[in-house]
Amino acid sequence: MKMNQKRFKKIVKLVAAPIVLSAFLVGCSDGGDSRTVATVNKEKITEGELNKLLQSQYGSTALDSLITNKIVELEAKKLDIKVSDKEIAEEYKTYTESYGGEEALLKSLESYNMTKKDVEKDIKNYLLTLKVMEDYIDVTDEDVKAYYEENKESFNTEEQVQASHILVEDEATANEVIKKLNAGEDFGELAHEYSTDTVSAENGGELGYFSKGQMVEEFENAAFAMKVGEVSKTPVKTEHGYHIIKVTDKKAAVKANFESAKEEARKKLVEERVNEQYQAWVEEKMKEYDIKTTLFEK
Repeated sequence: MKMNQKRFKKIVKLVAAPIVLSAFLVGCSDGGDSRTVATVNKEKITEGELNKLLQSQYGSTALDSLITNKIVELEAKKLDIKVSDKEIAEEYKTYTESYGGEEALLKSLESYNMTKKDVEKDIKNYLLTLKVMEDYIDVTDEDVKAYYEENKESFNTEEQVQASHILVEDEATANEVIKKLNAGEDFGELAHEYSTDTVSAENGGELGYFSKGQMVEEFENAAFAMKVGEVSKTPVKTEHGYHIIKVTDKKAAVKANFESAKEEARKKLVEERVNEQYQAWVEEKMKEYDIKTTLFEK
């Protein structure tokens, strides 16, 4: 299923690099270097061997991430800049909504060994970076207006559908599920039981909101043609299998104006300029701090 890939990439970029790579730098577990992490024909591969390889390949990258994060924290402290729990929760909420719930989001992050606390920690650092650099990048009201005019269409909200689905491999199973739904069984429970889309199944089949172009064509056409509260009467076949779709909400398209989009435009422009100027800012700030690294010292 074609999900919200842009959102997913943002999450991975946000939480994976500094946390996952830094995990490689942590010492061995209580089992020590000799703990076996894999075997090949009964030949052992130890945790010590794994850590040594990971440290040599990724250690510098992870350490750089941790150093720059620390610089951001110190700059924020110097400028008395803080990020509130409410701001972190709001940013986190945008991720959970795009995944159809927290369970589905965390399921997607399992491959990175991430937890909610890990995500929130990096969200905090990300928001601190935006705030700390805001004076450095100097975004004026005129800049925001110009950015809005150049990107006006992107601030329009397309028609969206919120839907859940149960994905199965064959039509016979799909019809069996529909029969149970018609008999009054719960959609979410059947998603848990039957759906091969394990990520959405964890949240009762919920996919969140999506606009046209985000799902495969057959699924999209069916979902947008349905009414709120309606469940597909026949299975919808796609390249992924057979879907039973339930539409839970719809949002009409909205044409934006500058006043309604001003804050969003400012935020996007700040993020864009931070991305462009972050490296130069870090290099400039590094000269102001006494930084010593001992990672590769014997």
